[in-house]
Amino acid sequence: MNIDGIQVLIEGSTNPDAQTIVMIHGWPDTLRLWDAQVEAFKHQYRCVRFTVPGFDRQLPIRAHSLDELVRFIQTVVQKVSPNRAVILLVHDWGCLFGYEFNMRHPELVSAIIGVDIGDVSSPAYLRSLGLKAKLMIATYQLWLALAWAIGGGIGNWMTRAMARALRCPSDPAAINVGMNYPYFIQWTGRHGSYRRVARFEPACPMLFVYGRKKPFMFHSEAWAQHFSSKPASKAVQMNTGHWVMTEQATEFNNLVLSWLGNNPV
Repeated sequence: MNIDGIQVLIEGSTNPDAQTIVMIHGWPDTLRLWDAQVEAFKHQYRCVRFTVPGFDRQLPIRAHSLDELVRFIQTVVQKVSPNRAVILLVHDWGCLFGYEFNMRHPELVSAIIGVDIGDVSSPAYLRSLGLKAKLMIATYQLWLALAWAIGGGIGNWMTRAMARALRCPSDPAAINVGMNYPYFIQWTGRHGSYRRVARFEPACPMLFVYGRKKPFMFHSEAWAQHFSSKPASKAVQMNTGHWVMTEQATEFNNLVLSWLGNNPV
């Protein structure tokens, strides 16, 4: 399916009663991030994925505001599952975009599987970080924001250099400077900024899976405990880094399928 010039892949079960999982990746990934998940889930679920607008190196480079991305996700959801709420599977910047979509359109989401990103916009998260962690975050994010501003071959080189330094599993050939606009928006407030992001309080069940092998977390412990106290929601730590779904794909897939099976949504 082509929606607003973006290719949307729909794979999996043809059972009319099958639920739909919409998968949203982050930096510096594409829809290929979810290959192992589609392979594991497609026998029971309809799997829908796309490369986030602006991230595809084959398309023109431009920044997309949060409002634009939320509208795009809404269009995708309503076209692929017009009569039933969907399950969101989100990672990295896909979490910010997916969480905001859920807060604006809770009736369109039946459950959320968030991977490695929690309450990063909250004061509690900022308070949980030490000085070293704050400096590390600022360093890589400002580098990528600067790469976006520079653009061209230098911007591409800077982007791929940071991806190598962070041991990103994505295909280097697909990594490009166009993927960096969220960092530019984050630090400059341009294109609508992210300052009006809603406080994330999911009303639906949520599974939060995060890797422990990182120099710092992308969630506060208070947030994880708060939402884990809600019915059918829980946080699970895995022995991975940031890309949980690729580093331990089998374990992650089994965890998700088990949680969905035990919590019909």
